Amino acid sequence: MNSILLAGIIGGVSSFAIGIVLAYFAKKFAVHIDPKIKEIASLLPQVNCGACGFANCETYATAVASGKAEAGRCVPGGSDVAKKISAIIGAESVAIEKKLARVICAGGKDCKDSFVYGGIKTCKAAVLVDGGQKSCQYGCLGFGDCTRICPFDAIHMGDKGLPVVDDKKCTGCGKCVEECPLLVLELVPAPKKTWVMCKSKDSPAETRTNCSSGCIACRMCEKVCPVDAVHVNDNFAKIDYSKCIDCGECARKCPVKVIHHDIPKMVASISDSCIGCTICAKNCPVGAITGELKKKHMVDAAKCVGCGICVTKCPKKAIVLKKAK
Repeated sequence: MNSILLAGIIGGVSSFAIGIVLAYFAKKFAVHIDPKIKEIASLLPQVNCGACGFANCETYATAVASGKAEAGRCVPGGSDVAKKISAIIGAESVAIEKKLARVICAGGKDCKDSFVYGGIKTCKAAVLVDGGQKSCQYGCLGFGDCTRICPFDAIHMGDKGLPVVDDKKCTGCGKCVEECPLLVLELVPAPKKTWVMCKSKDSPAETRTNCSSGCIACRMCEKVCPVDAVHVNDNFAKIDYSKCIDCGECARKCPVKVIHHDIPKMVASISDSCIGCTICAKNCPVGAITGELKKKHMVDAAKCVGCGICVTKCPKKAIVLKKAK
């Protein structure tokens, strides 16, 4: 009995001593964690998309707190999160331009297969076999790698065999863009509702043979664009978003309908509060507004492209856009 009691006492003393030693070293070698890290991390979406350039949200939060990264790198979080993080670290608020993923292909089932592919059903696997089964080497292969990589469930395959982006869920993180082996997806400024759904560099004749929904480089979009925002290079049209005013003329005139534009045609309407300052007429890119100085101006609905420049320029707010009849 005494030996058992002695063993218990020795065990207890030993445990107590070990506890003291562990507590001492834990305090001596404790790693200080900046409370800002936890505060910043709580603001991040925690999807670890990598758009910020770091492996995960926690690593990014640590970098920001230590001054090794800017507050405005979280693309999914947007300007609101950037503003809050800036306040935490005492930095100037940074605005983030929201972008959305856009599918630069209208082919899908309209694009012929050049052979029967029987391998692993992923785009990355298929592209290793002669560039993929599609006759157009620049088009979507349709196996949905982008849908699986999206951390926000914002992309799904549509009936046409092409990815469909849910604008309400998409954060513009760019994961789908990085995942696509043929770079069929691109990030476009969120306010813009116009984009070209083809990037084939094939000759117009080849494009028409391979796909019924491909750009034929006719340059009609170039001709009708009022602000010189569209140009055809390498046999496909490309939009300069620093110039584009989303008027939709290029989409309306495109003979093969490969330019997306989901805004109904609008026409400027001038009210009686117009003072005839001529500012609208001077700024109209298509010459659709006419009128004498100090007299109410008129809009030629046939010429107006509904770009809205006159609306923003009018000092009296006398111009509004209305849906074309």
